Amino acid sequence: MEDAREAAASLQERLASLVKEHQAMLLRMCYAYLCDAEDARDAVQETFFKAYKSFGGFRGECSEKSWLIQIARNTCLDMRRNAWHRRVDRRIRAEDLDSVAHPEATGEEKELTAAILQLPPKLKDAVILYYFQGLSMQETADILRISQPSVSGRLSRARKRLKAFLEGEGYDER
Repeated sequence: MEDAREAAASLQERLASLVKEHQAMLLRMCYAYLCDAEDARDAVQETFFKAYKSFGGFRGECSEKSWLIQIARNTCLDMRRNAWHRRVDRRIRAEDLDSVAHPEATGEEKELTAAILQLPPKLKDAVILYYFQGLSMQETADILRISQPSVSGRLSRARKRLKAFLEGEGYDER
């Protein structure tokens, strides 16, 4: 009986440590997927709940950060599939980013972030994971379940679109 209590306490301490270390990063990522601050908070909470329930299944084949990002990404994708979520206007303006952006973010950084959030989902996924989350090319490929060259190609196309957009040409529809 005492061992079960100690195990539960240890599990709660581990979860508290993960929350403290990764909550802000996951919130920014979930916002990038969902384009709504409240939905992003819900997704982060759901991510930690799912992680807590499945700690026993974590095999350590990747870092805990990558594991949490995978859970958060899947949670966000599930939320986006919801019929209600599809009917809401999700266009983002730079000033809408204040609730989840870094406090020291400049206007240009917010404009870039808003442009990134308008990218097509496949390109946005690669940018978020590689640049925002700082994952390696291999970790990004593993989470997206694609090859490294595919990640590289998506990042290249995203950079070209962002450059065109930020230079005032708008997005290329290709």
